[in-house]
Amino acid sequence: MSKQRSRVCLQDGLKLDLNRLARRGFIGFGLRTAACGLAWHHSYWGEIASGTIEADMRDPHDGWLRIELGSFVQRITLMSRPRHFGGRQWFFVCPVRNRKATVLWKPPGASRFCSRQTWGRQVAYHSQFQDPNGRAHLGKERVKSRLIAGLDPDEWDLPPKPKWMRWRTYQRYERIFDHYENMLDRNLWSLAQRFGLPL
Repeated sequence: MSKQRSRVCLQDGLKLDLNRLARRGFIGFGLRTAACGLAWHHSYWGEIASGTIEADMRDPHDGWLRIELGSFVQRITLMSRPRHFGGRQWFFVCPVRNRKATVLWKPPGASRFCSRQTWGRQVAYHSQFQDPNGRAHLGKERVKSRLIAGLDPDEWDLPPKPKWMRWRTYQRYERIFDHYENMLDRNLWSLAQRFGLPL
């Protein structure tokens, strides 16, 4: 049985992932980026928020990121630390805990973006509201979405290896997918036994 929802689901809110923002060109390490449009989408509700984001990361040690969503405005401090093999790794500084984070969350009803640790037991991930069967189905769908690319999702249970993916990575996804399949099979078997149904 799934848990009672006394906590807020993190994925129903907004997420700022520093590395993803850089990959998508919204910010640039070593650059000052002008305000540009940014939107958040939910798999069920569609677009849930939109606004602008700008950042200054010209200083090699610290910077800032400013986000504006309608009347909501937040300026977040950024810092960098040297990597072991050269270069620097950038982080958000959580406005509450004053600690490094690469991802900040603004759950539904929250007044600002903060690290996952700041929200503590007020929030939970989507999978934490699922029963074992739900988690297994969710896990299979996650694997499938990583592999599906431009293929028809209804045509494949487990899609073939994408051309760009290494075999070792694909085989890891296969093992994960099989693990979830086995979970569902065991649950179905125990359910059938409980009701005396032939399999």
